[in-house]
Amino acid sequence: MVGTNLKAETMKLMDQRANTEAEMDVIIQRLCQPGGPGLSGNLVDSEGFPRTDIDIPTVRSDRRRLAELRNDHKIMTEKIDQNIQVLHSARLASTPSSVKDSDDTAVLGVQGSAVNIASSSSPDNYIATAATSSMDVDVVVSRPFAVIDEITEASPAAEDGLQLGDQVMKFGNVESGENLLQRLAAEAQTNQGCAVSMKVMRQGAIVNLQVTPRMWQGRGLLGCHFRIL
Repeated sequence: MVGTNLKAETMKLMDQRANTEAEMDVIIQRLCQPGGPGLSGNLVDSEGFPRTDIDIPTVRSDRRRLAELRNDHKIMTEKIDQNIQVLHSARLASTPSSVKDSDDTAVLGVQGSAVNIASSSSPDNYIATAATSSMDVDVVVSRPFAVIDEITEASPAAEDGLQLGDQVMKFGNVESGENLLQRLAAEAQTNQGCAVSMKVMRQGAIVNLQVTPRMWQGRGLLGCHFRIL
C-alpha cells in the first residue's frame, strides 16, 4: 500500500513538473523572441537609459517568475529522485536475483503518452516499480543535466529540431558528471560535420534527435546555449 501511494505521489509530481516546464518554455520563448532581452540581457541602452523597445516591467516579472519556476522544478526533481530511489530499493527487495535490472525495458506514461525506453546503467538513471495487485507500472527517469535557454534563428540547433526549454539528457557521449560545459563544447568540436545523437526532455516527453555541429553564419557550431542544471 505504501508503495502504491508513493508511486501515485511520484506520478503526480511528474505531471506537476511537466506543467512547470511548459510554463517555463512559454516565458523563455517570450523573453528570447527576436529583438527581446533574452534571459539576462540588459534592460538599459548603451547610454544607460531604460530601453524603449521592450516592456521592462513585464520582462522583470517574467524573469522573476522564471526564477521561481526553476526553484520549484529543482525541488520537485529532487523529491521525484528520492521517491524513485525508495521504490527502486523496494523493487530490488522483491525481485528474484535471476532477474537483472539492466535487462529491463520500461514504459513511462507522461501527459497521456507512453514512451518506450531501455534502461541505462548510468547512476543518474533510476528504475522503480510499485507493486500493486491491480497494476504494475515501471517508471524510468533519466535525469537532465542542462537546459537549452537560447537558440539563434537559422542556427544548426534550430534547423535540426532543438527547441527553447529542451532539457538535455544526453549529447553524444556526454550524459552527466563534471565539467559539463567543457565536455559539451569538446563533443561538438570533435563531431563537427557529423550527426550527434541527442536525447532531450520536452514538456514531459522524451525526444531523440540527431544534431550536426557545423559552421554557419553565426557563432559556435550549434548556435544555442546550454545552461547546466
